[in-house]
Amino acid sequence: MCASAGQVGAAEHGVKEVSPDHLKLSAGELSVGLNRDWQGPMPDVQRVLIIVHGRLRNAMTYLRSAETATSQAGQESSTLIIAPQFLNDSDVRRNHLPDRLLRWHGNDWMAGESTTGSAPMSSYAALDEVLARLGNRKKFPALREVVIAGHSGGGQVVQRYALVGHGDAQLAGSGIRLRYVVANPSSYAYFSAQRPAKGFDPAGCPGFNDWKYGLQNLPAYVTEQSPALLEQTYVQRDVTYLLGQKDTDPNHPALDKSCAAEAQGAYRLLRGHNYFDYLQQRHPQGLAQRLVEVPGVGHDGNRMFTSPQGQKVLFNQ
Repeated sequence: MCASAGQVGAAEHGVKEVSPDHLKLSAGELSVGLNRDWQGPMPDVQRVLIIVHGRLRNAMTYLRSAETATSQAGQESSTLIIAPQFLNDSDVRRNHLPDRLLRWHGNDWMAGESTTGSAPMSSYAALDEVLARLGNRKKFPALREVVIAGHSGGGQVVQRYALVGHGDAQLAGSGIRLRYVVANPSSYAYFSAQRPAKGFDPAGCPGFNDWKYGLQNLPAYVTEQSPALLEQTYVQRDVTYLLGQKDTDPNHPALDKSCAAEAQGAYRLLRGHNYFDYLQQRHPQGLAQRLVEVPGVGHDGNRMFTSPQGQKVLFNQ
């Protein structure tokens, strides 16, 4: 699931595979991949795995990886997998898609920006509505936990959604646990102007602390939440940072090389460790979070999630 330069370039011209299922939301229909029909009650589902694609928007590839991991973990019968597809304008043009399908401009969906079209909806608000449905105890009487996992660009989505999203509120009072798995993202959202890169000069990097790298100029989705409150809430959330030990290429074709991202470290493994160290420094009393490395794996979502470490994290084993 490594993105080569050719794949990344091709993705800008539209995806080849549009997910077959549609989920009706308040602003339109979200393209999704599912491992089973969820129209009626699902009394056997104990876990829902929401798997978020990366920059290539290849949701069905991620669905298949999640199905493999679920099968290997022996959890097929009790797990519903939902793979949302955050389409963009180029996908709509290439595949001649109907107006009712939600789409975003470029990669705006990563940062929680709103859809293009007459009824704007943040990509994070779309996740909110998915989670609200999962809290329906008549439909999911046995559901114990929801796991939101993403790799690369999807890891960026999950980390930011864990920070500013309303997922916990959607499931509040339902008795359903919500966990987040952030795998190999290019960058993280920091809570202060501190950055770990040696010799970093803020003056030479305007916007380094703007969203999605920091908490200045937050998207419209984030309302009435101070940075201090966001941080206090975030560090109490169940977040696992899943990092490939070989994701160390400072020139990887899909690595964010902007100055705001470079301020966080030279490559993804280092950026992940830097961020986790930063959180530990700011919260010495302890975090409800952990960092797990996957030996022998680089920037490969399939190998990350199907690894023994990935399976333990996804299925809480």
